[in-house]
Amino acid sequence: MTVTCANGCEMQVRNCDWKPQECTECEGRHAPAISQPMHFKKQDDTMDSIMNSCTAMLLQACESPLITLRAGNKNVQNSTSVPEFHFIQLSEVPDLQPVLFGLFLFMYLLALFGNLIIILTVSSDSHLHTPMYFFLSNLSIVDIGFISTTVPRLIVDIQTHFQVISYVGCLTQMSLIIIFACMDDMLLTVMAYDRFVAICHPLHYQVIMNPNRCGALLLGSFLLSLAELLLHYVAILNFSNCEDFSEISNFFCDPSEVLKLVHLNPVINTIFIFSIGTLFGLLPMSGILFSYFKIVSSIIRTPSSSGKHKAFSTCGSHLSIVCLFYGTGVGLYLSSFLSHSPRNNALVSVMYTVVTPMLNPFIYSLRNKDIKTSLRKILSRTF
Repeated sequence: MTVTCANGCEMQVRNCDWKPQECTECEGRHAPAISQPMHFKKQDDTMDSIMNSCTAMLLQACESPLITLRAGNKNVQNSTSVPEFHFIQLSEVPDLQPVLFGLFLFMYLLALFGNLIIILTVSSDSHLHTPMYFFLSNLSIVDIGFISTTVPRLIVDIQTHFQVISYVGCLTQMSLIIIFACMDDMLLTVMAYDRFVAICHPLHYQVIMNPNRCGALLLGSFLLSLAELLLHYVAILNFSNCEDFSEISNFFCDPSEVLKLVHLNPVINTIFIFSIGTLFGLLPMSGILFSYFKIVSSIIRTPSSSGKHKAFSTCGSHLSIVCLFYGTGVGLYLSSFLSHSPRNNALVSVMYTVVTPMLNPFIYSLRNKDIKTSLRKILSRTF
C-alpha cells in the first residue's frame, strides 16, 4: 500500500510490514515521521461506524423482547404463586417448648408401641384369626396412620419454631386426616355390627361374618373415606379467594379450619357441614347405637349370669373406644362454637388426634382376656 509523510513524500510498503517510521525519501536526519496512511484510517473509521450501527440495531432489536421476557416472568410468577398456611402454637411460653416436645414424642412412641403390639399379637396367634380381631388389627393400622399424620410434624415444628406448611403439604395432610378419621369411624361401626351378629345370632356368626364379608366391609369403609375426601375437595380446592399467607387456628390442617379459608357462601357452608356430619357422623353413630340396643336387649333375655358377664366383657373394650372416639369428637365440635380461643380448640384437638389413638390399644389389651393370654404366650416364647 502507499503511505504519505508530512512533507508529501510517497512510499510503497506491504500492509503487514507497515509501522510508523522516519521517511527515507526526505533529506535530513530529523525527517518527519510517517503518519498512519489516510486510506487505512478511513477504513478504520468505516469499520467503527459499521460496528456502532450494528450494535445500535442489535440493542434496539433486543430491547423489546427483554422487556417482554421480564414482564412475562413476572406474570408467570404471579400466576404460579400459591398460598402458605401458618399454624398456631400450643404455647408461646419458651420454657414450655422442651416440655411439649418431650410429651408429644413420648405419646407418639407409646401409640406406635401399643398399636404394633396389637398387630403383631393378632397376626402371630392363630386363635385370634377371627373377624373381631381382624377389624381390631386394621383399627390399629389406621390409628398409626392417624397419629403419624399430625404428631411428627408437630414435634418438628416445636423443635424448629417454624409453623408454616405449603399449599401441597396442607392438602396432603388434610387428605390423610380425612381418610384415617373416617376409617376409624367406619371400623368402629363395623366392629359394633360384628358384636351384634356374635351375640344376637351366634349360630350364624361364622356364616354371616365370613372372610369375604369381612374383606368387603373393610373395602367399603375405605371407599366411604375416599367419598368424604372427594366431597371436601369439591369445596376446598377453590383457593381463588384465599390469601397468599393464611393462619390456621390449629396445629395441623384441620379440614374445618381449611374450609373457613375458602370463604364459601354461608348457606352453602352450612349445608356442606350438615351433609358431612349426617353422612359420616350421625349415620355411623346411629348404627352403633342400634347394634348396642339389640345387644343389650339380647343380654337381658339371657338367663345365665355367666353368659351375661361374658357378653358384656366382649363388648366392654369396644364400647370404651367408641365413647372415647365420639366423646372427643363431639367435644371438639362443641368447643369450636362455645370457645372463641383458637388455642383452646387446638388443645381439645390433641385429645381427638393424639390421645385417642394412643389409648385404643391399651384399652383392648388391658380389658381383653384373649389379647392378654396371647401376649403372655409371646413373651414366654421370646424370653
